[in-house]
Amino acid sequence: MRFTGKTALVTGGNSGIGFAAAQLFIADGGRVAITGRDRAKLDNAVAELGENALGIVADLDDPNAIDAMFKQIQDSFGSLDIVFANAGISGPTPLGGTTAAAFEAILRTNLTAVFLTVQGALPLMSEGGSIVLNGSVMRQLGSPGSAAYSATKAGVTGMAKVFASELVGRGIRVNTVIPGGTRTPIWTRGARAGATLDGTEEALSPSIPLGRLATPEEVAKAALFLASDDAAGITAAEIVVDGGTTGAPWGAALYRRKS
Repeated sequence: MRFTGKTALVTGGNSGIGFAAAQLFIADGGRVAITGRDRAKLDNAVAELGENALGIVADLDDPNAIDAMFKQIQDSFGSLDIVFANAGISGPTPLGGTTAAAFEAILRTNLTAVFLTVQGALPLMSEGGSIVLNGSVMRQLGSPGSAAYSATKAGVTGMAKVFASELVGRGIRVNTVIPGGTRTPIWTRGARAGATLDGTEEALSPSIPLGRLATPEEVAKAALFLASDDAAGITAAEIVVDGGTTGAPWGAALYRRKS
């Protein structure tokens, strides 16, 4: 088993990609701390994950909460081998209709909190450790109304490369997984409240070469590969899990000629 004797932190691990990553990590022999803001959801996730999971209620927008999170991890695990900085939010930020507070809230969660999470984890990590950041194809798609979210995901890509340079001397690798459209609750929250995953997939699948959304497990498996010793020679790299959306867009059914 790849993660026997290893401990991981998965932020936003109570649902979606983060929960799938925690499940796979535990199944592969590891122990996992997961975070979430909602106590009930977090407790349900931990109950499903089992005894090798630690749930930590944390609002990662609060630097003091990040400090408290790492104190709890140190008390419970002693050290960390892997960090999957997965937590993030989305929201519309169209030009002409966005407040500074709405814009900055997305930057704080998706960018500042990621930086502070990685920084806070370092005292608990040693040589052989691995950090994986969760990016997004939105960094490059130019989707209208997504300025803040897209900017944060472009920032994650840039930060990961800087982190890799800074931490290579400590023997800690830093990589990024880049999801495309994925079947997670993010599609049914906020401005999309009332939408369904099936309806979203039906609407988006014609523009995805593989013809469907990715599953959380598919993205999580890419993240866990980067976190594992199987990727011991890889740092400052990315794995894109988007069904060909950015690499082969003309393969999508939307663009293919009918025979």
